[in-house]
Amino acid sequence: MQFRCKVATAAGQVTQATYAAESEHALRHDLEGKGLFVLALQPVGGVGVGRFSLRWPSRKKISSAEFLIFNQEMATLLRAGLPLVQSLDILRRRVQNPTLKAVLDDVYDRVRSGSALSDAFEAQGGMFTGIYHASLMAGEKSGSLETVLRRYVAHMKVLSSVRSRLVSALIYPMVLLSLSAVVVALIVFKVVPEFAAFYAGFGSAELPASTQMIVAFSTGIVDYVWLWLAAALVIFIGGGVWVRQPGQRRRLDSVMLRLPWFGPLSRKFSTAQVARTISTLLAGGIPLVNALDIASKSVGNRAVASDLDIVAKEVREGASLHESLTRRGTFPDVAVEMVEVGESTGALAEMLNSIADFYDEENDTSLTRFSNLVQPLLLVVMGIVIAGLLLSLYMPLFQLSSLAR
Repeated sequence: MQFRCKVATAAGQVTQATYAAESEHALRHDLEGKGLFVLALQPVGGVGVGRFSLRWPSRKKISSAEFLIFNQEMATLLRAGLPLVQSLDILRRRVQNPTLKAVLDDVYDRVRSGSALSDAFEAQGGMFTGIYHASLMAGEKSGSLETVLRRYVAHMKVLSSVRSRLVSALIYPMVLLSLSAVVVALIVFKVVPEFAAFYAGFGSAELPASTQMIVAFSTGIVDYVWLWLAAALVIFIGGGVWVRQPGQRRRLDSVMLRLPWFGPLSRKFSTAQVARTISTLLAGGIPLVNALDIASKSVGNRAVASDLDIVAKEVREGASLHESLTRRGTFPDVAVEMVEVGESTGALAEMLNSIADFYDEENDTSLTRFSNLVQPLLLVVMGIVIAGLLLSLYMPLFQLSSLAR
């Protein structure tokens, strides 16, 4: 495994080079043994030519389930009275995932050397979310790290539950669409060419119009299949490059918010995510402005994130949260009114948590209704399309049989 490292000598000279080592922990230990100070360390991998390269991750990802288990065990050990360094040492020895083990080894070394736990996790190159760093920092400052970890675990469990319900509601419609696409592809690429060869001797003028259209469509797809695939690949790559341009993702998300049915659903989902994140941070002792900054980086919709950045700026300048949210018009009116009540009563964190619960339930109901409506509708559409294709293909045979009689 190769790593790109930026190191500094005792004299202050900074150099950057690529090193090979079994793990990040082993390389860091080796460099520090040589009297070098590691400023940055990033795993690299891939192939490239000149300035253009194709890279892939050289380490496995850390699953959310594994990370939640680690935090639960950490909170349990801290609650039992074990010191932080000893708790990290126990947990890093039990971890099976090599990526998580390398991270915990580095975190353990940093904490043992005197670094704060939040700084040790923040030094891992963006592998962990901002809400996790902020939660750790709040726990360290307040002396309630165990409580903050449990609150973070509860927060992530709720988000995971919401995502699971979303996937469950959409999985059956996606399966139906996939099966429909497979069946139609088989008809277009296999069945229609056989019928086209059979009907070739009849002359195109004697075939029904629907049969001629299907045969022409299938012939155009089959004869130029590589051209269509190349065009699809170009569109896919071009779309990916376009989305990665600065500001394009925000524009796309902004269009998503204006769609007839998916727009309100996306808006409510983002509202619940933002409200729960800010509530968790406020309950952990993070100031409102900092909580808004972190929430803007953690929300998936970039248009909502851009509006949150403006809200955070206005709140930092002295505006109230509900007034700033009202001016932006991004979040539902009910949520803004509940925020106003929370600010006036001094229970903003509890009110934001109620907002998140409210919209999570509403989104779950909307997705369930959508799934229940789409399932029979897709079945009917799939049956009509396949029946229409087969009827158009067999119509000339029906005509021949009637003429023979």
